Amino acid sequence: MKGVQALLIVVGRFMLQLFAAIGRVTAFAITVIWRGLTPPYYPARLFEQLARIGWFSLPVVGLTAIFTGAALAQQIFTAGTRFNATSTVPAVVVLGMVRELGPVLTGLMVAGRVSSAMAAEIGTMRVTEQLDAMATLRTDYYRYLIAPRLFAALIAMPILVLIANGIGILGGYALAIYKLDFNSVGYLKTTRHYLEADDFRMALVKSAVFGFFIALMGCYHGLKTSGGAAGVGQSTTQAVVSTFILILLSNLLITVIAFG
Repeated sequence: MKGVQALLIVVGRFMLQLFAAIGRVTAFAITVIWRGLTPPYYPARLFEQLARIGWFSLPVVGLTAIFTGAALAQQIFTAGTRFNATSTVPAVVVLGMVRELGPVLTGLMVAGRVSSAMAAEIGTMRVTEQLDAMATLRTDYYRYLIAPRLFAALIAMPILVLIANGIGILGGYALAIYKLDFNSVGYLKTTRHYLEADDFRMALVKSAVFGFFIALMGCYHGLKTSGGAAGVGQSTTQAVVSTFILILLSNLLITVIAFG
């Protein structure tokens, strides 16, 4: 009996902490969105973050996409030979990249690069009291630092995912044509036949959600940093881990809602 009570206490404490954390993050998100939509605005900061999140992430996103598309084509072909279904390679590659692998892998790669950088930058500003100095100078750091990052991620991530999808499909096409001896015209025809507008819409919805979480968690953990350099490192780790979890969880929920 005492063991059951102890287990219930542990579970209850965990659930209370979980709901409290969700409440804090939700309140933070509402505050950022509200202040970001009200003046003053900082368009220069927005374009700067668009370059950092979008343009500078293109190399790693492109490499990830082309390698994933090629590997996916090879794996589907290998599995298809066991069931005499190698003709499904173009369809599975395009649907797998556009619906799942493109958005998820792009989100994870950008999270590892961008969310950690946001947490480290804002966390350093917190522990060195630069944020307090901005508040003293009557500069709202929510509008100046955090809102541009959030809105830039919402804009940049769908663009990155569209580019990653195209590169991934190209990688699968190149390997199928030059290694697996597929017919070029037939491969492209099958790809166009199975690719629908709903697939692109799902990819855009997922990428926008992932971008929101990437910027939100990076800024949130950076803003609540304490404890000097060790605290900055801890906030960076927490930002990346929490972003990964939210990306994978939201991907599952969106997929289940769309196809369930």
